Amino acid sequence: MQAARKVTVEVPAELLTRAQKASGAGITKTIRTGLELVAAGRAFERLLRLQGKVRFSRSLEELKADR
Repeated sequence: MQAARKVTVEVPAELLTRAQKASGAGITKTIRTGLELVAAGRAFERLLRLQGKVRFSRSLEELKADR
């Protein structure tokens, strides 16, 4: 695991409670999961911008057959 940074964050109590109920985890794990989702969302946005602009050398059928 990479070096961790300790931060102080103020969040609405209700938001934290709902997030913890949704994740089923403690405060630290819930916040880490939330940060990972934000980072993944950015990557997904960049991938969506490439939609229709990338050509593959193999067909979908070839990719499925190669599983």
